[in-house]
Amino acid sequence: MRDHDAKLIPLSNQTLNDLPAAILRPKYDRKALTPGIVHIGLGNFHRAHQAWYLHRLMQEGQALDWAIIGASVRNEDSAQRQRLAEQDHLTTLIELDPSGTSAEVIGSMIGYVPIEDGHGPLIRQMADPRIRIVSLTVTEGGYFLDPATKRFDDRHPDIQHDARHLDRPRTAFGAIVAALRARRDADAGPFTCQSCDNLPGNGTILRDVVVGLGNLADPELGAWIEQNARFPNSMVDCIVPATGTKERALAQSLGIADQAPVTHENFRQWVMEDDFCAGRPPWENAGATLSDRVHDYEAMKLRLLNGGHQIIAAPAELLGLETIADAMAHDLIRGFLRKVALTEIVPHVPAVREMTPVQYVELIDQRFSNPAIHDTVRRVAFDGSSRHTGAVIPVIRDAISNGAELEGLALSQALWASMCRGQRENGSAIAPNDPAWKQLNAAAHQAIANPQAWLEQRQFYGSIGEDDRFRSAFARCFNALRGDGLESTIGRYLNP
Repeated sequence: MRDHDAKLIPLSNQTLNDLPAAILRPKYDRKALTPGIVHIGLGNFHRAHQAWYLHRLMQEGQALDWAIIGASVRNEDSAQRQRLAEQDHLTTLIELDPSGTSAEVIGSMIGYVPIEDGHGPLIRQMADPRIRIVSLTVTEGGYFLDPATKRFDDRHPDIQHDARHLDRPRTAFGAIVAALRARRDADAGPFTCQSCDNLPGNGTILRDVVVGLGNLADPELGAWIEQNARFPNSMVDCIVPATGTKERALAQSLGIADQAPVTHENFRQWVMEDDFCAGRPPWENAGATLSDRVHDYEAMKLRLLNGGHQIIAAPAELLGLETIADAMAHDLIRGFLRKVALTEIVPHVPAVREMTPVQYVELIDQRFSNPAIHDTVRRVAFDGSSRHTGAVIPVIRDAISNGAELEGLALSQALWASMCRGQRENGSAIAPNDPAWKQLNAAAHQAIANPQAWLEQRQFYGSIGEDDRFRSAFARCFNALRGDGLESTIGRYLNP
């Protein structure tokens, strides 16, 4: 930590050599970098994960023609764009480890496209032949999927608009299709579209959205995209909390005036298919895994880590706990996660080369319990309607199909429903925390008289509510939570 009398160093290209000696920084000449990637949805996760892998390559003199241009299709990101521009698009990454804090300034991002209605600057940037990859982190709920089928919803008004008006699209996908059209017309060749979101088969989903929108706009364009562009599946993993006053103060304690620092855990994983149409950085040299078994890696991560997050977020919110580490310090919540994971999720998760599902449960126990990571329950619980349907509900379907244990999975859904009623056990209010909060809240209140009302949300559960065994288990858990309280109900599950 810095001497309190020492002057804070504002982050910029000119001040890199003035940073405290303990802070790692770019060794490469950032002025010599040229762009190769446009990343849409440039938030904390991307800067701590994909941008870090590229930075590591650049530190070794590799991939200097693959620098990142950031982008967003949300006007509310304009302030963040300005903050990053003022510090030459540098980011301080602060690793939070129980044994100590360390920091590194990364410089793999060199620009941020202006955010405008119609996304003209973004389309022009992606149409630049130097751009060979367009990557995205737009959240699980950002792909215009039908909640029930998880397939591309071409009826959405924004998609219909973009199909008719590719010259001024509303969505990131409309901008991508418009840029691919420009590249086709200029004979500049396609780019690879790379999803980095927590979705099973994220590349396949991205292909369905982009090709589907292309077909709506112009069937010949859709066919060209399908034949020429590539959409590799990938799995990404690193816990990255949101940035607030505490995180900016932490950067200052290290001697850096960074308006947009990023904190992260001391674990990263990136697994991807090697399916790129216009080349790629040698990410494997920075520790990424190239594999044709991405689905096995993503099943382990989605079901155990992302699903585990949802399993503990609801009871933690109901008890008013602030962080995931706080939740793991609560014996009942930690015990609940471990029992559900080991007995009801692990049987439906394949092993991968590096570890077994049981070993992965031990790993996420350690990661979730890290007290240095200030990852809020509210952040993790956000958009449960997408996160439960992507990570927990698929396991329930497998358990039903295989006649396997599902009591804890049913309890996890009863806890989610109880959270969506909007009231903690102490009577305080839970603020809306889901794009579908209004309908979730209504279903949760209807479930008081009829628990089946929660499972009748077919856009999330499909036919699960028709299964007698799961329906009975859910009703039993939901009623127990209302009658006996959270701690007694979880306690009985742990010690039947």
